[in-house]
Parts: sequence; structure tokens; C-alpha cells
Amino acid sequence: MVRVVKNGVYLVRGREILEDVPENRQKIAALGSPKEDAARGTMTHAILAAHQRGALAVGGGLSLSFDALASHDITFVNIIQTAKVSGLKSFPLPYYLTNCHNTLCAVGGTINEDDHLFGLSAARHYGGVYVPPHLAVIHSFIREEAAGCGKMILGSDSHTRYGALGTMGVGEGGGELVKQLLGQSYDLPYPRVILVYLKGKPRPGVGPQDAALALIGAVFKDGLVKNAALEFVGPGIAALPMDFRAGIDVMTTETTCWSSIWETDDTVREFLAIHGREGDYRRLAPESPAYYDGLIELDLSGVKPMIALPFHPSNVYTVDDLLENAEDILAGVEKNAAEVLENPRLSLKLRDKIEGKGRIRVDQGIIAGCAGGTFDKIMAAAALLSGRGAGGGLGPGAGAEAGPGAGAGGFSLAVYPGSQPVMLELARNGAAAELLARGVVLRSAFCGPCFGAGDVPAHNGLSIRHTTRNFPNREGSKPGNGQIASVALMDARSIAATALKGGFLTSAEGFEEEIHPYHYDEGPYRSRVYRGALKPDRGAPLIYGPNITDWPEMEALGENLLLKIVSFINDPVTTTDELIPSGETSSFRSNPLALAEFTLSRKDPAYVGRAKAVRQGNEALRAGGAPEKLPEWGVVLGALKTVDGFAGTGDLQLGSAIFAHKPGDGSAREQAASCQRVLGAAANFAYEYATKRYRSNLINWGILPFTVEGEAPFANGDYVFIPGIRKAVESAAAQIKAWVLPGEGAADGGVLPAALPQAPRPFSLKVPELNRGEREILLAGSLINHNRKKGA
Repeated sequence: MVRVVKNGVYLVRGREILEDVPENRQKIAALGSPKEDAARGTMTHAILAAHQRGALAVGGGLSLSFDALASHDITFVNIIQTAKVSGLKSFPLPYYLTNCHNTLCAVGGTINEDDHLFGLSAARHYGGVYVPPHLAVIHSFIREEAAGCGKMILGSDSHTRYGALGTMGVGEGGGELVKQLLGQSYDLPYPRVILVYLKGKPRPGVGPQDAALALIGAVFKDGLVKNAALEFVGPGIAALPMDFRAGIDVMTTETTCWSSIWETDDTVREFLAIHGREGDYRRLAPESPAYYDGLIELDLSGVKPMIALPFHPSNVYTVDDLLENAEDILAGVEKNAAEVLENPRLSLKLRDKIEGKGRIRVDQGIIAGCAGGTFDKIMAAAALLSGRGAGGGLGPGAGAEAGPGAGAGGFSLAVYPGSQPVMLELARNGAAAELLARGVVLRSAFCGPCFGAGDVPAHNGLSIRHTTRNFPNREGSKPGNGQIASVALMDARSIAATALKGGFLTSAEGFEEEIHPYHYDEGPYRSRVYRGALKPDRGAPLIYGPNITDWPEMEALGENLLLKIVSFINDPVTTTDELIPSGETSSFRSNPLALAEFTLSRKDPAYVGRAKAVRQGNEALRAGGAPEKLPEWGVVLGALKTVDGFAGTGDLQLGSAIFAHKPGDGSAREQAASCQRVLGAAANFAYEYATKRYRSNLINWGILPFTVEGEAPFANGDYVFIPGIRKAVESAAAQIKAWVLPGEGAADGGVLPAALPQAPRPFSLKVPELNRGEREILLAGSLINHNRKKGA
């Protein structure tokens, strides 16, 4: 089904693959194209070269400008506020402001609608496009109205993926969008380019989520595609409708790749023509030969209906395997959950859902958002539920066990079309009526089920969803309150098959579906969307609600840095949902101080108090006093006086830091970093960072992204003294001498000794490799400070 090649490959005439191995040297030489020249033959290189500021060399640095920006309502307020204090006068490129995350989440009274009103006023004032709540989820709107062949779009959402339409979409934290708004470049090393070669044709009942989960399961764990560009090519593409391609493409984010691009054909042309934008089409294909840094070959005909069990999209099984081996597989999930949750009050009880051999009871189904809420997927679900498939459903006896109303009071199914034009077409062709008649709940365009702000299951509930993620608590439960639920990812087809069986998990394999024509009517957009791109009205005021607040002041990097480790996380991967929870906290994302109170609340509830104590200690040092909130300070100061490089507290900066093995998987939200910074964070320590976007968020908020090799030399509560850190960053030093000073860990029964039981321990700290712009931001203390300094 999936073949992975980790060495380089050449693609010849778009269909022949030559691995870069000794036995192929003669064939490769006959191509007459050196590797470096062939690397310029990828679609990725052509698009990057068209957006590069200056000449582009394979393996060199990128300094990119994008064609458009896109944000939703839990990110655009902070982005615009940051750009405003940095000197923004008008949006210099089309900027799409959608409202699809804080539409149904009502925490905080008027907060959400206040943010929406601010977005509309900003679109008028600076010249942007504003999409009101309930009209479209961010990525559906961009596919319908903005993506086109050869473009690049930067979005403040990690699932910014439009590769199937020939657009390289990149999801980043808000700081990178601010740079574009201020005319600055998006900088990164030239990415590795991985060929994804599709062949075969999906078997009946298999959908894009199945193919995507097979891909994620094959490549996530070994990091092959981390921060790489995925380039989709091959004869299998021709057999895929546009929604099917987009459904695979949007899930590439979960492989941890940087971006994606697909070869384009008449299917893409037809999609753009339907949406009134045929002029945005052009043929994209690799040149021959084209060189890639690796290969993923996916045989679509071998993909079966899949399921990703808690708590990651890479925890993949076939539905058949799960039903056959439910006891063993679910026991393993429960064991892993206990390790991830680290909460004796919580116990995931998935095996309670087993009701006999091959029978797993499910509580809820959701088809929603940029992954599941597209026209083809909803039509397939409607056809299956009504028995209108070309093959008559799932074969003999399909649905007989359940019968009409068998799910009464039990299993529920909700469908969220990704846009009002899709909803309008479903209403006109009768599919909406059929779904409603079957007891399906039809909702408006909303991303809530994807991040825990809509259709939260009951405690110990199991929800199957065609959405993008199933991280811990992503469904909205609150472990701190003793709640736990779980999400498994599946394709809309198998979710509908499960509904047909009254809530017993069922594969849709064998379901023969028809392709239904789609008629796009932009009437809902024409009536409601504010289209003011590049037409600023400086006389239109910005409208602020009481929750929208400015960023607090942030210090520049000090000469010498003393860090207290205030959270030590041993999980293999730490998601952005664990760093700053999603769901109900979203309403506070326009208020940095209020939101910061939730930092690490589901992973380490003591973090906020510890970080605040360090922040207050630094404020006391700046005022010439002593950090009274740190009872161990006297002992630590005594130890500091014995360390080379310590010259008193006058030029000493005190900050907090966290350690995690691999932080930052998942969302692009910058608040995973900015909340730490608001609380006084100055560094993260990690073995590696899960994504480029999280590392960029740290830098843009003035947080040093250190890496540690081997076992961490410190524990929670210890201090790390880094003398000369400012000079080290200025000079791009690769290593610097640092010292570990035992802090709270030196206490015996909570009582600190008069002196540390161990002398400060030196160790060699690896300073992260930083480009010039990144160093300048870190030295300034944040992107805001950096831009203010430039403006001055």
C-alpha cells in the first residue's frame, strides 16, 4: 500500500522512478542532468523561485513573498494588533479574515462577536476581505475564492494546504503574517522535497481520509517528511475528484511537512471554472528529470477504510483489523493514554465499547470542516445513509441490523458543510432533506469539532470524526475536572456506514458511489462578504471590544541569563493543544494576559504559578530588590557567586523555561509561544522541535529555542545560568558554556539548606542555528520590539 524510499530518486517523464543507488548509476548518468540541475526540475522549485526575493539556489536560503494571507477569528486580532504597533498603514496584499472558530463558542459573553466586529472594521480600515461567521470555514473559502495554480498563500492556521489546486499553502504563527504585512520576507532554509507518487484507483467505499491516514501512519513517526515539501505526482491522481485530492492534501499537515503541491490537470481547470476563476488555471508538472530527496509511493488500490485511534492521526489501523483484534488494540490505546494523561483520576475505557466479537459501540459521529465538510464527502454520506449508492449501499443486508431509528437516544451524527455555497447546493439537490430525514443534524460552517468547541462528547464517550486531529482533549473534555473523552478519525463514508448500523463501527468498503455534479452559487458571499482587498479606508475606525487588549511590554535579551526550569515534560511529543488548550480558551485569544492563565493547564497546572513567580522575581531585580516570590533565591544567589562570568545581578536577566522532548506538534497558533512569553519565559529546551512553525513562534516572541543532546542536565525547579548569552547570539556562536544550579530540587522536605548540596555544574549548551533576522528578533526581545526599533 505504501512504499517509502529514504534516499534520493529521479522522476523521468513524470512517470518513471529511478532510485539514486549504485545499481542505477549508469541510467542516471544517461539522463545527462546533474543532481543539482535535476533538483530545479520540481514544481516546488519553480514556485519558490517565482516568490523568492532575489536569486534562488537549491540548498540555499529562502526569502519569500506570498500572494495572499488568510486568518480566522482566533488569530487575526493578535496579528493585526501586532502589525499595528509595528507601523502597519494598510494591507499590502489580499488578506482574508474568516470567522469560523469562535462562532458557536459562547464563553465570555460578547467576546467572540466583538472580535468579529473588530475584524470587519480592520478589513475596512486596512483594505481586506471579511467573511462573516457561519458562511465558510477558512480553507473552504480560500479554495473557492483565492487558490490558483502557481500561487503561494500564507495562513495563520496549520492546515493551510491548497496543493491540490496548484497553490503552495503554508501554515505559520501570526508573527510570520505580520512580517508579510510589513513588507518583510518569510525566511527559511531550502526545504527537502519528497515525491509522493500516487498510483492505482481507490476501491469502492474508500475515501480521501483513508488514503491520508495511510500516508500519515507510514511517515509520521520516523520524521522523514518533517519540514519538507511534498510533491504529488502520478497516474493515480487522474482517478481522483477534486474534493478527494483536497481531502488528502489538507491532512498532509499531520505528517509534519512544511507544504505541498500537486500536478494539475483538467479536473483542476474544471473546479476553477465552476468557481468563476478558470483564468487561475495553468498546467503544473515536474520537468524531466526531476530530483527528489525521498519517495513515498502510495498505491490507492491497496488502501482500505482506516481509523486513527486516540491520540494522534498516525495511530492508524484498518477498520477490519480493529474489529478483528479490538481487545488487544484498544488495551494498547488505553495503556498509552494513561502514560500521556499522567492523571490518576482519569482512565480511558475504550474496551467498554466492545459488545461482542467484531462489535464496537460508538457514541457520536461528526463530518466537518476543511477535511470533511466538502460537497463530495457529504453527498457520499447522504447516498449511503439513504441506500442510493450505485451498488445499493454496503451490500446484502446493509442496515438491516439497525433499521430505521435504531440509533434513537444513542449514536448521533452531525454534519457541518464547509461553506454556505455547499449547503445551498445540498439544499437544492435534496441531499440536505435526506440527511435531516435520517436524523442527521445539519449545522453551519464551523471548525469547532476539530478543536474542542462544538459537539463535545460525554465523559468516556467515543466520537468518530472526519476532521483533522484527535489529540488529547481536542474534543473538548477537561481532564482537570475529571473528564475524558476520545476521538477516532475516519472517512465520512465509514462514519455514515456506522450510522447506518445504528452506531456500531462499520467499514464502508464495497459502497459504490455516484459522482454528483456541483453547481457553485456565490450568492451567500455576494450578499454578505466584505470585499475590500487593497482598498483601505483610513477614515473607518477600528472597533474594539473590552476584551481586546494590547501586548504587554517585553524585555530585550539581557547580557547574562538565569533561567528557572518551571515545567519538565517527558512525553515523546507535546502538542500545541497541551501548551495552550484549544476549545473554550479561544474566546480569550484577543487578551494576552487572560489567555496566558490557561498555559499548560491540561499538562502541568502548576506551570502558571511557577512562571509568574519567576517573572515577578525578574521585576524585583530590575527594581533593585530581591525576588521574594522565590524562596530559594538566597541559596541560588550564593551559588551564582562561585560561577565564572557572574558579575552581580545588575546585568542579570531572570526568566522561566520549559523542557519537553519534542514540543510544538499540531496547530500553528502563536499563542503556544506568546503565552509563555507573557508569563516571563525566555527559553525552551528540547531534544528537537516538532515543527518549523513552533520554532518560528518561539523566536518571534523572543524565546530562545535551545536544543539538548543526550539526557537533560537539569530537573524541574533547577536553574540554568548562561553568562554572555547576548554576545553569543550576536556573534552566532554555536556553543556556549552554561551552568546548572539545583533549585527547588535541593530542598529536603520543602526546606532549603543554607547552601546547595552540589556545586554548580558546567555543561556545553548548543546555541540554535539562527539567521540574521532571527538573531535580531531574539536580541530585541520580540518581533514587536524589533519592528519598533526599526521604525524608530
